[in-house]
Amino acid sequence: MSDTQFHAMADGRQIAFRKLEGSGPTILFLPGYMSDMAGGKATALFDWAREQGRACLLLDYSGCGESTGVFAEGSLSRWRDEVLALADAHTSGPVILVGSSMGGWLMLLAGLELAQQGRLHALVGIAAAPDFSDWGFSEDQKAALRAGETLFEDNPYGPEPTPTHALFWQDAERNRLLAGEIPLTCPVRLLHGQDDGDVPVDTSLRLAAALRSDDIQVTLVKAGDHRLSRDGDIALLLRTVASL
Repeated sequence: MSDTQFHAMADGRQIAFRKLEGSGPTILFLPGYMSDMAGGKATALFDWAREQGRACLLLDYSGCGESTGVFAEGSLSRWRDEVLALADAHTSGPVILVGSSMGGWLMLLAGLELAQQGRLHALVGIAAAPDFSDWGFSEDQKAALRAGETLFEDNPYGPEPTPTHALFWQDAERNRLLAGEIPLTCPVRLLHGQDDGDVPVDTSLRLAAALRSDDIQVTLVKAGDHRLSRDGDIALLLRTVASL
């Protein structure tokens, strides 16, 4: 993998990224909540792009991975602005956004801006999770977050509990998209495991219905979990990106 570089935001945040020059639209991968560019799907996509001579960009949101910053200060709006800053500074021409879980929500938010610039080529969602601030929390949890509390939940992917900070949740509520039409018209591919215990399969179907695009395919993966990181899942992702 190429060496890590850093992009300086206006307030001094250093956003870690890895970049490949190459042909075709730039593939820009957006990891999930508390994930980073060292994850299996990101590295597999990067390695494939290098083998194929394709342009690719990975990044860590502030407070995650190799980037500076405090995770508790992170939000969809802040991370969207980081994605757009890197797309503006370190890519040119059309972009394919590939978003995993929360990254699938960021994919939409960043995509709306890139579409206005005429640069959005396609979207690929992997268990995309738009609006999870709504459907992902009970009413009691929402009340606690409105009151400024931090929630800690069991983490199936590591020993430490998963925090949800009030700042993140409140910002996410302001960025919900599924209640109306999402004015994106590019090709969209949505991959979702049928055994996903974190993001209901119905979320991808709701997203497909909300998007204005007529070129949308939803692929349900039998026995696939939330991560979709088995060899066959990764192969499906690579085939999907290659088709675009």
